[in-house]
Amino acid sequence: MKTYQPLIAIACTFLLGCGGSNKQSTEGKEQEESPEFPSELIDFNAYPDNPIFTGTGQPTWDEHIRERGYILKEDTIYKMWYTGFQTENKSLSLGYATSADGINWDRYPGNPVFDGSWTEDMMVIKVDGLYQMFAEGRGDIAHRLSSPEGIRWTDHGSLDIRQVSGEPLSEGPYGTPTAWLENGVWYLFYERNDLGIWLATSKDLQVWTNMQDEPVIEMGPEVYDKYGLAVNQIVKYNGTYYAYYHGTAFEDWHEWSTNVAASKNLMHWTKYEGNPIMGENRSSGILVPDGSGFRLYTMHDKVEVFLSKN
Repeated sequence: MKTYQPLIAIACTFLLGCGGSNKQSTEGKEQEESPEFPSELIDFNAYPDNPIFTGTGQPTWDEHIRERGYILKEDTIYKMWYTGFQTENKSLSLGYATSADGINWDRYPGNPVFDGSWTEDMMVIKVDGLYQMFAEGRGDIAHRLSSPEGIRWTDHGSLDIRQVSGEPLSEGPYGTPTAWLENGVWYLFYERNDLGIWLATSKDLQVWTNMQDEPVIEMGPEVYDKYGLAVNQIVKYNGTYYAYYHGTAFEDWHEWSTNVAASKNLMHWTKYEGNPIMGENRSSGILVPDGSGFRLYTMHDKVEVFLSKN
């Protein structure tokens, strides 16, 4: 029987990706079994009434939405967090919406639920009854927030990420954070200028240390992620980790696609040969369980849903 573990419980869900061939030069990878890419994780049909959620188009705090939002399904309720902003006011705020069917959404009447600091490009996981959010702050510096119910958020500040040696990272952005928890260890996937994916770990959510000082997923050589990539989500399915990530084939980053990579150990990744699984600027893909199958939501700069073909 196939098993799916969302970035909660044993592990947490989110992030990572490589590009398209099965060649990733990492020591020892030649001996690893090539991962499979089940059709239920990569083959989707567009819902006919997309988009299902957008900015208001009015002079409200969420006139527009941007970057990666995140969706969790808990029992029978879909929960979505998203970043909103106004044309006249570029300050970003965090919104919250819920849905009984994952299609029709109700904005929380007390929105925005957080505007105490710059928060965008976020992901959310729930561990031991507490929601943990990993997001970009000003300057594309990753930070962590927490909440008891997903509405009242406390900002715990920028993530302290160190090199293997224990020295601080070099100056510059480190964003699009995606976290995974397994066996008491937190794994953090992050990008630097969208030019590669790095992996750091922590046991206390306070200090994160790189597993290696080079990316675990690099740009290219495939065209679709030749000029940039960042992980959105990691899921574990049938004993294999899958990273849903966005990549761009354009030097000016004017269009991004959704792609998938797979790994047996979170370090060595194989890109799906059929990438991208979503093009036409449908990026920031998030996989959500749907009965016996899955849905794929893309979330920048509108929310669209794609239903499994199986």
